[in-house]
Amino acid sequence: METEEPLTPAGRLFIQPETNIVVLCCLGTKQPLRIEAIKSVIADSMLVKHPRLSSVLIVDKNGREYWRKTEIDLDRHVVVRHDPVEEATDDEDAANLYMADLAVSTPLATDKPLWELHLLTSHKCAVVRAHHALGDGISMLSFFMAMCRKADDPETMPNMNYVVDPRNNRNGEEGIGWILWRLMKVVWFTVVFVFDFIARVLWVRDETTVISGGAGVELWPRKLVTARFLIDDMKVVKKSIPKTTINDVLFGVISFGLSKYLDTRSPKPLHEGLRMTGLAMVNLRPQAGHQDLIKMMQDKSMGWGNKFGMLLLPAYYYSSRSDPLEYLRRAKTMIDQKKSSLESFFSYKFGYLIMSIMGAKYASLLNYKILCNTTFTISNMVGPKEKVMFADHPVDYMKTTSTSLPHGITMHMVSYAGMAYMQLLVAKDLVPDPEVLAKCLEDALLEMKEAAVATIKNKNQVKRNKLIKYKR
Repeated sequence: METEEPLTPAGRLFIQPETNIVVLCCLGTKQPLRIEAIKSVIADSMLVKHPRLSSVLIVDKNGREYWRKTEIDLDRHVVVRHDPVEEATDDEDAANLYMADLAVSTPLATDKPLWELHLLTSHKCAVVRAHHALGDGISMLSFFMAMCRKADDPETMPNMNYVVDPRNNRNGEEGIGWILWRLMKVVWFTVVFVFDFIARVLWVRDETTVISGGAGVELWPRKLVTARFLIDDMKVVKKSIPKTTINDVLFGVISFGLSKYLDTRSPKPLHEGLRMTGLAMVNLRPQAGHQDLIKMMQDKSMGWGNKFGMLLLPAYYYSSRSDPLEYLRRAKTMIDQKKSSLESFFSYKFGYLIMSIMGAKYASLLNYKILCNTTFTISNMVGPKEKVMFADHPVDYMKTTSTSLPHGITMHMVSYAGMAYMQLLVAKDLVPDPEVLAKCLEDALLEMKEAAVATIKNKNQVKRNKLIKYKR
């Protein structure tokens, strides 16, 4: 018996031509792929029962969009490729070349549920294609984790990673004065950032640089490379400034890395403080990180789907000869202000309001406009801290990206087992050397770590000197 469910407003937005986005995720292993074992795990999972992942998209003659439950034919969803990818230097490079091609290739067929699993047997990796109308990255990651098991304990599911922001730990210090001060900050920063958000939607545009995109750039050929970071290195940098988070460090690295890249590639001198606005997707669920799948299906506040808002995160160009930790201080100050505002909730509700009043077509045009007026996209997901297995294949790395956008650069990062993998998808006519950009970002973290170690040593030396002086 067929069942039908209307698309959510976000789902309707993501099937519009201007904002038709497919999420791509790559899982690599060192073992040969056992195709039948992978199919068996999928067939036995909740995927065949999930109302969104087992439904086809229907648009009736009146233009009404809805999901219709159907039977899943795994042979139509699992695409096996035995031939090696041409021009690939190694397995990870092959996966990047393959995903870069998918980023501008044909859309998913609508006569079946909107997901596929591509198995590249020559390169020991799997590439998942899932339409953004099905759900956001948190939804997809949570579903995938429900099919995985710990690498060192094959009978146990991976642990959920709960993210705690140190700035929210007040230890009972919330007096009336602090509450009023926080309320005033929320009101002020919300007004300032909402005005900036609306201005970026309507008319304000970043200054043009060698990495700037624009209308039509989403159709240009793409290149995809990976920047790798050690989470322990990020933690060292984080310790150098009190109440700093990994996200602060990440954005400091992006600001520093982009400045280093522009120093070497810009044909003309850039003025200090030049703004390059990043568009970030922010999870609006009560709990950060990937979620418990059962709770997502039962709790509407944690629910499956697209539960995210947008934030404008400006990065500023400064000569890369300056103090590396200055990039972190500026990033932390800016993100602290953003977290004191309701900008992400405003963008979420604003999108729903536009959808309700003007329809999905106009809402998608406004989303496209803000993409054209900003410089890059950034997303960051917290993956499993430990190694996992999928269908008895130990997962060696986990990476994610999406189909191309009007931006010249899109950055998607996911952490996995002590490493952070940032996928840099670029329009190769704008950024012909993304390997150099990846190296600039990796070097930015290493230079910030070196500066952080020196700062921490100086602080410890000052403490020791004070202690010695006190004892005397």
